[in-house]
Amino acid sequence: MTTPAPLPSQYTPQATEAKWQELWETHQAFQADPNHPGEPYCIVIPPPNVTGSLHMGHAFEHALIDVLIRYHRMIGRNTLWLPGTDHASIAVSTILDRELTAAGKTRADVGREQYLERAWAWKEESGGTIVGQLRRLGLSVDWSRERFTMDAGLSAAVLEAFVQLYEDGLIYRGQYMVNWCPASQSAVSDLEVENKEVQGHLWHFCYPVSDGSGYLEVATTRPETMLGDTAVAVNPEDSRYTQLVGKTLILPLMNREIPIIADSYVDPEFGTGCVKVTPAHDPNDFAMGERHNLPMINLLNKDGTLNENAGEFVGLDRFVARKKVVEALDAQGFLVRVEDYKHTVPYSDRGKVAVEPLLSTQWFVKIRPLADHTLHELDDNNSPRFIPERWTKVYRDWLVNLKDWCISRQLWWGHQIPAWYVVSETNGEITDNTPFVVAKSQAEAETKAKAKFGDDITLEQDPDVLDTWFSSGLWPFSTLGWPEKTVDFDTYYPNSTLVTGFDIIFFWVARMTLMAGYFTGKMPFQDVYIHGLVRDENNKKMSKSANNGIDPLLLINKYGTDALRYTLVKEVVGAGQDIRMEYNRKTDESATVEASRNFANKLWNASRFVLLNLDNQTPAQLGIPEPNQLELADRWLLSKLNQLIQTTREQIDHYGLGEASKGLYEFIWGDFCDWYIELVKPRLQGEDSVSKTIAQQVLAQALETILKLFHPFMPHITEEIWHSLTQAPDTTYLALQSYPEPDVSLIDGELEANFTLIMETIRTIRNLRAEAGIKPGLKITAILQSQNPAELSVLKSGQAYIEHLARVETLTITSETASNEQVFAGVVETVEVLIPLAGVVDVVALQEKLTKDLQKVTQEIESVQKRLGNAGFVAKAKPEVVEGAKASLTAAQQQADILQARLGRL
Repeated sequence: MTTPAPLPSQYTPQATEAKWQELWETHQAFQADPNHPGEPYCIVIPPPNVTGSLHMGHAFEHALIDVLIRYHRMIGRNTLWLPGTDHASIAVSTILDRELTAAGKTRADVGREQYLERAWAWKEESGGTIVGQLRRLGLSVDWSRERFTMDAGLSAAVLEAFVQLYEDGLIYRGQYMVNWCPASQSAVSDLEVENKEVQGHLWHFCYPVSDGSGYLEVATTRPETMLGDTAVAVNPEDSRYTQLVGKTLILPLMNREIPIIADSYVDPEFGTGCVKVTPAHDPNDFAMGERHNLPMINLLNKDGTLNENAGEFVGLDRFVARKKVVEALDAQGFLVRVEDYKHTVPYSDRGKVAVEPLLSTQWFVKIRPLADHTLHELDDNNSPRFIPERWTKVYRDWLVNLKDWCISRQLWWGHQIPAWYVVSETNGEITDNTPFVVAKSQAEAETKAKAKFGDDITLEQDPDVLDTWFSSGLWPFSTLGWPEKTVDFDTYYPNSTLVTGFDIIFFWVARMTLMAGYFTGKMPFQDVYIHGLVRDENNKKMSKSANNGIDPLLLINKYGTDALRYTLVKEVVGAGQDIRMEYNRKTDESATVEASRNFANKLWNASRFVLLNLDNQTPAQLGIPEPNQLELADRWLLSKLNQLIQTTREQIDHYGLGEASKGLYEFIWGDFCDWYIELVKPRLQGEDSVSKTIAQQVLAQALETILKLFHPFMPHITEEIWHSLTQAPDTTYLALQSYPEPDVSLIDGELEANFTLIMETIRTIRNLRAEAGIKPGLKITAILQSQNPAELSVLKSGQAYIEHLARVETLTITSETASNEQVFAGVVETVEVLIPLAGVVDVVALQEKLTKDLQKVTQEIESVQKRLGNAGFVAKAKPEVVEGAKASLTAAQQQADILQARLGRL
């Protein structure tokens, strides 16, 4: 028989976690097999940006996913968790442009080919940082299937999707309003825009009516845009301006006549009820411009300076122009007043500058046909299913109100748009009117162009790249081999679950459903599990801009991966709820993560005790105990354990991950460690070999079951203990064992209720001992009195347990009324628990001590009450001082109540 290697006296998470992370990956423990007989269960990782570094949101999200993946793998599903990263067009471009600027160069200086060489070199050298950090989380992903949104397979999928959408009339090139970032000189998506509240100004100007009959007053936070005004709008129901509709105004500074129009968009209650209309620089104005067929005058160059349409202000930076325009309007008498005004300004997340709404020629996806199909799946089939369900309405409302999607970005890193312009038709330039062909390759483009324009052509590929979200929208199926019909695609698509934050439902979740519905005819996943945000110690959302994030690696290095993961999961009270991290930024300490580390130590020490008392036998060697040989404590533990198995499975099946983790915590720490192990110690040390063997069998069976149940939550420590317990080779993994199934025949609710009475009786005796000041090592006499025969029977069945754990030498269990001797008394249900004090406690001395303590506390209460009753103190003292005094008063009153109760017992 092999002698089990003992667990070290101290658990060192860093060494253990690194060991298993390496073994799992080296031996491809989590490599998916399409031929596995189980029902497929697939999750594709929400791909982090290749530029990113691990943050608490990643740690939280991936901990949740790993619990689900490990659980479903252990219950026999054919499991795949596919990892990968996103090429992050704007983020990488920002890094490269910054490097070029530092060297005194621009993109144009190095050219596209050399720029892309630099990008790929950067990706190979630095782009894998976050992947390495994700490995520190011990994720059970299939690294052999790792994907990148610009690898060959996914690039082919992007070409297929673009060409198919274009040929089906769902991609077009045209002018529309976009978010423009002057720093990166590109259109950006809504997700790449951060709305910031700023203290600005609201400038009021007067625009003269052309016939000299007066003027209209308008207000704006962006005075420079007035140079591109092409109308002033009023509400058609606003009687103040009805007679002016159809007349014209003279646009100050530009001396251009512009019409007064009526449009129901205008709120007559806001400001003067008159709105300046700049269709090329505001999305709402653009919509009005289209409704009223207004000219659209673009004022901006790509770098944020004003162009030739700005008249005398041409060439000025937009913010310099703002100041100059106000000065000019003031000088000419058109400035009415200036108000301080707090408002929201959209900023480019990467460029860190205010974005500009800009009318621009871009590529768009015609969304409505895609959205209608997706709405049909949601309304008719509840697909996908959102957890929590409340997000279904949010998702649906967004699909109903979708506008066409701008998919082009003026960058070089990314998927270059597969459109070739026949520039020979427009004198070598790409203009809004240059004809083009869409194709998967230049050779195919040349064939198409020659068929239409003849052999003498010159082609130039569109320099723009696709929005990163275009390729990310294909992620659930492109990663599995689409458009090819692969074994992985046939086996694992649709994905089973998507785990993500609510903040990207619109930008990523919806785009995946739109693309998947169109290209595969199916929704890309069955369930969408929406998690909340990680909040800091002050309950504020963690973010880069707030500078209140916590580096997960700091906590991992200090407390271990398992401790951090478990902390994050157990804090989830309900699906979609935010979680809070207690953290001391001066010391990099976290009370909540430390508590989880302490729990890991508790499990470790309890496991060491079990292993030291199994006589070098494994659970398999010890076998399963005969039911008729089980003692009361054994039957209680096995009932609780099987109830736990049943509850845990139900909770995880319904995404109650936080609830499951807490239930495991309570059973492991309380029922197993604090109660059962203490209850069986006499049997393990006694002479009854049969009782000892049964105790060993139950301990071994319970510990192995606990390790399996708990593995998805703390995978490293459970893997380590399981190997010591079972003596399995390093190539056999707990992660691949079967998850426990409940034996309902062992669940006995009545037994558990009865045993609770025994436990509460023990707890009450312990508390009375402490209150009476009885030394822990001193054995005492105790009396349990009840008129209830059932209670008396239960107490007698547990008499040995009560005597052992409460250190009782003489225990009387009776229905008779106790004598009048001096006792400390407590009550459990209808059982009176009595501890005679004679010969154990000096009652007079105890009474004197308690009375003295009560007098001291009473004096403190009176003193604090006097302070708080002083109106001058309350008015002048700092709020925290007053609150501190109130807290002291509450604590003193509680202490007084306890002392009075103890005196009452005497």
